[in-house]
Amino acid sequence: MKPSMKERATLGTLAALVRPVLNLVLRRKWEGTENLPQGCGIIVCPNHNTEIDPLVVGHFVYNQGFFPHFLAKASLFKIPVVGAILSAAKQIPVERSSAGANRSLSVAREVMDQGGAVIIYPEGTLTRDPDLWPMRGRTGAARLALQTGAPVVPVAHWGANELFPRYAKKLHIFPRKTARVVAGPPVDLSEFIGQPLTKTVLEEATSRILDAVTELLAGLRAEQPPSERWDPAVRGQNATGRNFEVSPPADLPPTSPEEKP
Repeated sequence: MKPSMKERATLGTLAALVRPVLNLVLRRKWEGTENLPQGCGIIVCPNHNTEIDPLVVGHFVYNQGFFPHFLAKASLFKIPVVGAILSAAKQIPVERSSAGANRSLSVAREVMDQGGAVIIYPEGTLTRDPDLWPMRGRTGAARLALQTGAPVVPVAHWGANELFPRYAKKLHIFPRKTARVVAGPPVDLSEFIGQPLTKTVLEEATSRILDAVTELLAGLRAEQPPSERWDPAVRGQNATGRNFEVSPPADLPPTSPEEKP
């Protein structure tokens, strides 16, 4: 099965519009492109630290010969023009209902059958970690991987967050920034294949994916990641939205000012 002409034309047009802008405002340094398996559909799992990183990751994936397909809120597909473009580009709507989840899985499988890339942020949203390390994940990427058998490619990026910091209101164009992106070898999830998709199995597989992403990011940053992954629930923090207020439980030390963006 091949992508439809509409999908190819839409993604090609978007790439023609977006890539020149990205090349203008960001230098790029890409590594590990040989780790993206060819000839099959893949699941790409990147870290998420700025609203513009889908453009950076999409650019990276597209230039390796894969059509990028992101999971997007179902509400976006109801916006005039935007929804039509997302549908034409075969992006994947995410709904809360069981029926909606099954539809999302069906579209994701179609994308991978066509040799495309399904890009899933294992954190589910922008990281809440004050130092922008990957936080505790959600299990969607692991579930899809174990249900389909598709290879999971961990990807880390750093630099786009300096152009547009998390939840910023404007771009910081000067001096020109460098977006560094690295892909690692597919994550080995073989020990989980064939097991019932219990909460424990999915969380362990998700942790394996995030470990790989964090290791790649540590290499890009030349820094040591925290020993424990940031967990918004433990910190009394909203998992989404711009409110970063932290209300730690009694058994946690007070959050220092440096831990607030």
